[in-house]
Amino acid sequence: MTARIASLLPSATEIVCALGLGESLVARSHECDYPEFVERLPVCTASKIGDRRATHEIHAEVSAILQNDISVYRVESELLRQLAPTHIVTQVQCEVCAVSLRDVEAALADWDGGPPQIIPLNPQSLEDVFVDIRNVGRSLDCEDAADSLIHSMRIRMQEIERANAQRSNRPRMVAIEWIEPLMVAGNWMPTLVEMAGGIDVMSSADRPSAWITWEDLARVDPDIIVVCPCGFRIDDSMRDWHLLASNTVWNSLRAVREEHVFIADGNQYFNRPGPRLVESLEILAGIVQQCAG
Repeated sequence: MTARIASLLPSATEIVCALGLGESLVARSHECDYPEFVERLPVCTASKIGDRRATHEIHAEVSAILQNDISVYRVESELLRQLAPTHIVTQVQCEVCAVSLRDVEAALADWDGGPPQIIPLNPQSLEDVFVDIRNVGRSLDCEDAADSLIHSMRIRMQEIERANAQRSNRPRMVAIEWIEPLMVAGNWMPTLVEMAGGIDVMSSADRPSAWITWEDLARVDPDIIVVCPCGFRIDDSMRDWHLLASNTVWNSLRAVREEHVFIADGNQYFNRPGPRLVESLEILAGIVQQCAG
């Protein structure tokens, strides 16, 4: 039987397509937008948060919703039923970032007949991303393609890591995953920073992203700051730039004084634990090269 795949997570959609199964997709989440052709697919999720909000407004609205509800997303269960997927790919990791496993299970609770197979992804680290790719490949009967994709990603990443392994000047870096309140990126990001030739001074590999204070940031005073808020494109971060620049601590930071602050597309790259983490590593390596020579 030919698989009919509903992907409810942007990184999962990218994994499915990288495995050569893009034509088997029958549905996507409202956030899935790469490769571009997937935007023609039916959308089976929606956010309860308004569009184009500033980071502090989003944080407040998410907090308010979760006080009275279990999720900030809706799953269009009736549309899913009509599309009749054989497999649904979703995530376990973060109920704020995307539709969760619990959301999907609730949407399927009253289905008649055989429900689709759920493929849950749960990447806490870079190695977990490879595990997830392999699990998707196993579930969709394309293990060879999954192994080939993982091998290709590892080779490209190892080349960058080797090129920076002997770097004597390893800049101290911070990746900001949320602007207000401040959050620093964890999970796979510290590993990517190290592979790119830097030292993450606020996060540890494989640990979750964490809230910090301005005093925390001033205390480490990094050489480089990468601003890549979760789900934000560059223009979204630029819109909220004043929330950083207006803080009295900001201009005292070494990275700011030396103009070593970079805005990156968190939505398309750093926040998506899939094949384009290779490009995310390339971006970080380019930043390190530019600042540290």
